[in-house]
Amino acid sequence: MAEKPPANDEPASGPPSPMFERPGRREIVKRIGMSAAVLAGSAVVGKALWDQGGFGASTSSAARQVRDYRLKDRAPDHAELAIAKQRDGEPEPSAEQLVRRAIEAMGGIKRFVSRGDVVVIKPNIGWDRMPIHAANTNPDVVGAVVQLAFEAGAKKVVVADGSCNDPNRCFQRSGIWRKAYSLGAEVVLPAEHRFRTTRMKGEILDEWPIFTTLVDADKVINVPVAKHHNLAKYTAAMKNWYGVLGGRRNRLHQNIDVSIADLATFMRPTLVVVDAMRVLMRNGPQGGNIDDTKVMNTVFATVDQVAADAYGATLIGQHRDNLPYLKMGHERGLGTMYWENLKVREV
Repeated sequence: MAEKPPANDEPASGPPSPMFERPGRREIVKRIGMSAAVLAGSAVVGKALWDQGGFGASTSSAARQVRDYRLKDRAPDHAELAIAKQRDGEPEPSAEQLVRRAIEAMGGIKRFVSRGDVVVIKPNIGWDRMPIHAANTNPDVVGAVVQLAFEAGAKKVVVADGSCNDPNRCFQRSGIWRKAYSLGAEVVLPAEHRFRTTRMKGEILDEWPIFTTLVDADKVINVPVAKHHNLAKYTAAMKNWYGVLGGRRNRLHQNIDVSIADLATFMRPTLVVVDAMRVLMRNGPQGGNIDDTKVMNTVFATVDQVAADAYGATLIGQHRDNLPYLKMGHERGLGTMYWENLKVREV
């Protein structure tokens, strides 16, 4: 529900001000000309702001805003990239088991979530697809992260994303809405009133409507699915931030690598947990053919979104040198594309 606009100030009592005296004919013509010029200029500015990305442009902020939810500690005793996968001879593990193993190797959920925190979980819920298509994050992976956040004492856990297809269908068919809600999380679908135009000052993303639900939090956990993408070649952690944007996101595809780097510069999560339970190997990002997927029963976690994508790309046979956005993220100091240099632990 929109807020009621504030009432106009009442005019002061007393004799009328000279500025309210009836003007002469020459003055009227002069004022009409000035008003026309102002209106014309406003139309140009308004169009330019709208072209920056869509609704909410009139509320833009002047200062650059970077959302940095990373931990301050380096925790040298813990893994920097934890890879949980099915052990040899082990029965097929559940998504929850793998999520717990990966996060435990990173130091445990209480390293990332404190009692009383408002935690936002950002899966990929972009597509009107079922879990078996591997186009969205596996609902059991999302559910495991929700459960862990509550176990750490989170006051509120929010699950949200800006879908590409119809949000109601995406949230329902993905299985994420039902799973998250059943565990007590608040599920938030994108709506126009939840976006606020923000000055990002990126190379491509200068000013754009931002899904405020995804950035108004104490901690943000990025929970993407690893998969093929027909333009970016591979998508997971860094590109998952496209769900933060409103407006006409398809316009960014002309400079997709720069826009991905801009988004990762703007959004710096507390933790990244990547779903590779079933991976879309080709015809991404939407998929739709089960034959394009491969069961891998893997979940990996890190605080380094660049390393997450550099490692994850290997799952679909991609090399970091073929992903320009990784190099951009590396050069901007967002993380390392040489994931082998991190403290890697397979669990």
